[in-house]
Amino acid sequence: MALNDIINSINGILFSNYTVYALLATGLVFTAWSFLGQFRALTHGVAVIRGKYDDHDDPGAINHFQALSAALSATVGLGNIAGVAVAVALGGPGAIFWMWIIGFLGMSLKMTEVTQSMLYRNTDDPENPHGGPMFVVKKGFAEWGLAPIGTLIGGIFVITLIISAITGGNMFQAWNVADITFTYFGVPQVVTGVILTVLVGLVIIGGIKRIGAVAGRIVPVMCAIYVIAALVVLFANIADVPAMLGLIVKSGLPEAMGGQSADATGAFLGGTFGYAAMWGVKRALFSSEAGQGSSPIAHSAAKTDEPVREGVVAGLEPFIDTIVVCTLTALVILSTGAYNRDAEADFASVEDVQIVQVMNADTGAVVENYWTLKTEALPKMSSDSRKIRQTPENASGWREGETVFFIVAADEDTNTGRDLRKITGTVNRDENDQWQVSWNSLESVMMPHFRSHADGTVDLGVYGDYAGASMTAYAFDRQFPGLGKWLVSIAAWLFALSTMISWSYYGEQGIYYFFGTHGEGGAKTAVFIYKIVYAGLILLTTILAMPLFGPDKKAFIATDHELDMWTTLGLGVMLVANIPIMWIFGAKAMKAYHEYIGRLKRGELDSHAAPKITDVVEGHDVE
Repeated sequence: MALNDIINSINGILFSNYTVYALLATGLVFTAWSFLGQFRALTHGVAVIRGKYDDHDDPGAINHFQALSAALSATVGLGNIAGVAVAVALGGPGAIFWMWIIGFLGMSLKMTEVTQSMLYRNTDDPENPHGGPMFVVKKGFAEWGLAPIGTLIGGIFVITLIISAITGGNMFQAWNVADITFTYFGVPQVVTGVILTVLVGLVIIGGIKRIGAVAGRIVPVMCAIYVIAALVVLFANIADVPAMLGLIVKSGLPEAMGGQSADATGAFLGGTFGYAAMWGVKRALFSSEAGQGSSPIAHSAAKTDEPVREGVVAGLEPFIDTIVVCTLTALVILSTGAYNRDAEADFASVEDVQIVQVMNADTGAVVENYWTLKTEALPKMSSDSRKIRQTPENASGWREGETVFFIVAADEDTNTGRDLRKITGTVNRDENDQWQVSWNSLESVMMPHFRSHADGTVDLGVYGDYAGASMTAYAFDRQFPGLGKWLVSIAAWLFALSTMISWSYYGEQGIYYFFGTHGEGGAKTAVFIYKIVYAGLILLTTILAMPLFGPDKKAFIATDHELDMWTTLGLGVMLVANIPIMWIFGAKAMKAYHEYIGRLKRGELDSHAAPKITDVVEGHDVE
């Protein structure tokens, strides 16, 4: 436990507001330095991935489209489903406005860091190039006669990269897919583990060419499924979409610029301008991984002799990941009313709910400033809530172990600027077959009291605590009951598969960095062992997720929260290490960028007619 506390404390520092400010400043600088290079990504970058500049004689292993797909497969994932929901639930609609701003700035971050990696990538084996921030810092410092320092910094970056690859990029994905599949369909976790292990193993053993080929197929499919489902929901609510877009902008601006905070209604407790902005900034930066140094590893495998060309392609990542996919998720949540939803059920009278002080279990003494609830059995869910859950008419609708919350008025929450607070609890069935809630406590100097509705009545509602992916699934279910279950399940499988194969390659390049100096033979052996271990950890994680000692106990080496803790540590250190690298070598990247764009404007770059789209997707145009 002490180690977990230490790691969580470090993560709090790594992902502090100052880190966000540093990334924000870096994005602004490179946006200005490149003269709004984002527009080059949206124009020239599209032409490049379409295959107009592909050449089979260039060094590299995969074409531009496959490189972009491999990088996107690691970024477009559960974060787009869960992360956006968290931002909206806590920060409100205004968080999305800041996701747009940071998504735009993130394009310049990706363009810069990928250009740097392309300038310093290792193409000794033209069919299997190696690149990433570790090679940038190693080769860059060597040019200044500081090779040992560069090698050391690169090694530290690689250690965190490998930690992130085997935890967040692998074990955390496997854990969540196994859990979702078991929860929705009752499939044992180990069965999911076997399937995932075989599928991932078959892909990663084939190397970057097979990874690029698979990513080039999975990414368009998974994005298409999700985008189509979101557009169907938005079309059903098309009349509300303009108002939602206006609400996003209005809620995202400070009052001095005509903005206003979103009202606290239903399950949404409101949020200050600063709170909404910070959540939007964080989710956009961390969803797209802009500035973290991971995607340059995938792009370094691209077949090209123009480093800047791949950097321009990389600029499309945050646009697709954040501005397109994340926005669709947000609009679904907003247009369906999922974020400010009504209560699942309401107690009949104030006699059914008591706000009491917490008592010490050992001494029976009152615990000052801590409060909890004593409630009667939960009432039956409303007809709308049971319809969303597809609950039979004679059933109550509640689920064993689900989390709910009750809203009270108490001490002001500085994050929301309001006195509304949540008391959460866990639903369970008692010996009389009635649904009860085990309520947690709330700290407040002021004695909490019931919230009042606009009409003056007292709010006695019990709200479902939908968080992350469950919020997004709930939003789809509000429009089309049952859609969320299937969509999230399919998306979780596709997103997890694509994430695991891409992060496997990232870790593989880290292994090569350590063992490449011992010769190609030694490096290949180390990489092969790494791949076997990587695939084996998928199966191990799902086995350890199974309930081995009864329905309420599990045997495992780490919970999903602990796995997330370790990958957060790795990504945080990657982020903190990569920002200085971007600044140190930014001038070289920008010089190369402007020289390339100059040649493009003068018509000095060779291009040809776009090949068939199927050839581009399958990589045949560079074979």
